[in-house]
Amino acid sequence: MNITEQIVGNTVLLGLNGRLDANTSAGLESAFMKLVEQGNGKFVFNLQGLEYVSSAGLRSLLVAAKMIKVIQGKLALAHMNDHVKDVFEMSGFSTIFSIYETEDEAVQAIA
Repeated sequence: MNITEQIVGNTVLLGLNGRLDANTSAGLESAFMKLVEQGNGKFVFNLQGLEYVSSAGLRSLLVAAKMIKVIQGKLALAHMNDHVKDVFEMSGFSTIFSIYETEDEAVQAIA
C-alpha cells in the first residue's frame, strides 16, 4: 500500500492506495501516529485508490478513530469505492465513521 500525505490548512489529507490488510495496516497506524504526535488533529482519509480492505485494515482505521477521540480531533473518510463501501456497511463501520463522497466535502465537514 502507498500512503500519500498532503496538508491543506489545518487538515491532513492521507491518500490510501492499494490494499489495506495485515501486511500494510501497521504502516498506516505508524504514519498516522507520527502525524498525531506532531500535533495534527484533523484528518481526511481519501480511499479512492484503496482496492481492498481486510479485517486487519478495518482494525487500523478503528485505532485511528479511537486516537482521534482521545485527542478530541476529527476524522472523515472520502472517495470510497463500491467494494470498500460494501465492507464498511457489512461490518457496521459505516456507522462509526463520517463518510463523504468527495475529499472537499470531507474537509469542509471537519473544518
